[in-house]
Amino acid sequence: MAYPTGGVTLTTADKFIPELWSDETLAAYKSKLVLANLVTKISFKGKKGDTLHIPVPARGSATAKADLTVVTLVADTATSVDVLINKWFEYSKLYEDMAEMQALSSMRQFYTQDAGYALAKKVDQDLHLLGHYLQSGNTTPANTNLYETGVIGGDGSTAFSGATPGNGTALTDAGIRRAMQTLEDSDVDSSELNFIIPPVEARVLRGIPRFTEQAFVGNGDTIKTGRLGNVYGMEVFTSSNCPWIHVQGTDSLQAVNFSSTTLSASYVDAYGITTDFTGDTDTKYRPCLMLHKDAFAHAEQMGIRTQSQYKQEYLGTLVTADTIYGTKTLRSYAGIALIVPA
Repeated sequence: MAYPTGGVTLTTADKFIPELWSDETLAAYKSKLVLANLVTKISFKGKKGDTLHIPVPARGSATAKADLTVVTLVADTATSVDVLINKWFEYSKLYEDMAEMQALSSMRQFYTQDAGYALAKKVDQDLHLLGHYLQSGNTTPANTNLYETGVIGGDGSTAFSGATPGNGTALTDAGIRRAMQTLEDSDVDSSELNFIIPPVEARVLRGIPRFTEQAFVGNGDTIKTGRLGNVYGMEVFTSSNCPWIHVQGTDSLQAVNFSSTTLSASYVDAYGITTDFTGDTDTKYRPCLMLHKDAFAHAEQMGIRTQSQYKQEYLGTLVTADTIYGTKTLRSYAGIALIVPA
């Protein structure tokens, strides 16, 4: 018996199977996250409210026990960090029927992967923007000059200055060891540290013999997630999301964005900087982040959600992927930023 013409198949019913969009986008999202995989992730899924209160207990001290005496109680000195769940980003595409019918199936595959990449990039960028709090003792901006208190150059000894034209220095072996010592002196477990560097410093490390040895590079199994290698027991990752620090020549204020030449007003305003940074004559640096997972928190109220809907008025399928989350510094002493020339 001949199969009737016009039967519904998996191909023709593709727009009614949203799980495919969701699975592909989620897979791309997870594979592109770098910094978000290295910090404390807190699930806020299904919970009501716009603020997550996280207790941050201080470390206690042991007390010597004397004979026939009562024990010494450790005072509760816990503080609280509030994470605002105020970030909501989406990625939408409208696929018209004719385009979807005539285009290769790789078109949809590209855009679903691009949605995952775009949302992962936003999460990572928001976490990178917390880098200027490290070693400052603050969880909220102290002033409009970013990356100053407790921040060092790549040599590990030069205190970074945001005054014109700035003084970031390239990474050195000694600088990496000094930064690790700074964290170890604060009782941060160096075996649990991660080091996130921009591509310009990956090039520097590849030029130092110690960092081209097999012990550093490893077998490359995790290169796809940005892993560059392991040094002194610390995992090293390369990320293009390390922001650019612009030190303006006329007023010595700093602005932070994710483009080498174009300053994003949204990021500038978010940190209280209202100066008009025009032109491309400012000095640029990029921060490397050496941190323990307890330094930052990524609170996720809604993970990647992908929805599709056929829009008859457009004769096409609208596909939207979105996520809701918040980011916050938990322990500023659990990480350090090293400022290097861009």
